[in-house]
Amino acid sequence: MSLVNDSPVHLSSSEDFAAFLDAELNSTSDISPDLEDEDEDDDDDEDDSKPNIERVKRRKVEMLESMKDPEGLTPHVEAEESLETSVKKDICTHPGFFRGMCLLCGQVMEDDAVVRFGYIHKDLKLGNDEIARLRNRDLKNLSDVSRGSLFRLDSMHMMTKLRPFVRTFLKEASNLFEMYIYTMGECSYALEMAKLLDPEKIYFSSRVIAQDDCTQRHQKGLDVVLGQESAVLILDDTEPVWAKHKENLILMERYHFFASSCRHFGFNCRSLSELKSDESDTDGALASILTALKQIHSTFFDSELGVNLLERDVRQVMKTVRKEVLKGCKVVFSRVFPTKFQAENQSLWKMAEQLGAICLTEVDSLVTHVISTDTGTEKSRWAVQEKFLVNPWWIEAANYLWQKQPEENFPVNQTKN
Repeated sequence: MSLVNDSPVHLSSSEDFAAFLDAELNSTSDISPDLEDEDEDDDDDEDDSKPNIERVKRRKVEMLESMKDPEGLTPHVEAEESLETSVKKDICTHPGFFRGMCLLCGQVMEDDAVVRFGYIHKDLKLGNDEIARLRNRDLKNLSDVSRGSLFRLDSMHMMTKLRPFVRTFLKEASNLFEMYIYTMGECSYALEMAKLLDPEKIYFSSRVIAQDDCTQRHQKGLDVVLGQESAVLILDDTEPVWAKHKENLILMERYHFFASSCRHFGFNCRSLSELKSDESDTDGALASILTALKQIHSTFFDSELGVNLLERDVRQVMKTVRKEVLKGCKVVFSRVFPTKFQAENQSLWKMAEQLGAICLTEVDSLVTHVISTDTGTEKSRWAVQEKFLVNPWWIEAANYLWQKQPEENFPVNQTKN
C-alpha cells in the first residue's frame, strides 16, 4: 500500500512581516502612546505637530518649576545642568514618522532616511533600525511558538514550519505504508522539503514527485506512482488537484501557521503565529489522521474479510471506516442551505451521510443534532431544550479529523435581536 503525502510544512514570506507590523502599529504599547487617528478632534487643526511640541515644552517647564527653591527662585546653574543631562538621556532615536512627525517624540523633521509603509497607512514611514527591531521581534515570537520546528531555507529565501507531530507521524506511518512526497512545487522545492522531513532518507528515499513529473498541467495523478490504484491512499489539503482520484483522497485541514497563509487562501482570521499558538501534538490533525490510517490499514489486511488480498480495494475500506465517524447520529439542518436549492444536493449534507449520519429535513424524537447558524429558528430552540445544537463546522471537523468531535466545542452564536 502506498501513501502519497504532500509535505506537511508551511512556508512564510515577507508578507508575514506586513501583518505583524500592522498588528504592532495598531497597539499603543510600543511606539507612541500619544499617536491618534487622523479623525480625532484636535485643538488646532491647522498644525498637527503643535500638541506634540507643546507637550515637550510643558515637560521642560514643569521640570524647571519643580526645581524652584522655597523662596521661589530657580538655581539657574543647577537647573541648566540638570536639564542638559535630562535632554541627553531623552535623546530620541526617531524610529519612524507619521505625517512628518516622529512617532516617539513628536518632533517635525526631515525623514529622508526611512522606508515608506503606505500599504499600512499612507503617512507612515519607519527607520531602518525600527524595521530591524520589528523583524527580530517577529522572528523571536515565531521561534517561541514553534518550539524548534521553524527553519530558514536560505537557498529558497523563505522560512518553513513543520506541523506538530510530523516526526512521530512519519515514523509510525512508515511502518505501515510505502510513502511518497508529491507536490505541485518545483523539483528544488520538493528536494528541500524531503531533506527537511527525511534527512537520512529513511521514509521516502527517491520517491519524491514534483511539478515536472506530472503528466497533466495543474493536476496530480497516480499514473506516476508505482502502486496499484486500488491500494493507494492520498493525503493532501487540496482536493481539486486530484480530480481523477478523489475516492483515494483523505482531505487534510490546512495548516495556517503564518499570516500569509490565511490571506492567500482567503481566510479572514488570525494565524496561529499571530495567536502565539499551535496545533496539539496529541489531538491535532496529523495525530487524528494517523489513527484513521491505522484503522484503514488494519481493515484492508483483515484476514476475516474472506476476499483475496489482490481483489481488495482501499477505496471501499475508506468508505466503511468513514461511515463509523458519525454512526448513530440523526441530524436536521436549519437555516444552513439556501431555500431555493435541494438540501440533499448540498455538499455538507452529502458529507454528513458519508460520515454515517442520517440526514432529515424535519425534527422528530430520534433526531440527535440540529445543525444551524441561527439560534432563533424553531428547530434550534427545540434542540437547545431536547438535543444538541451545533454549528456546521462540527460536521466539517469530523470529516477532517475522522473522529466525532465534542459538541460543546461548536456552539451556535446567540442571535442578536
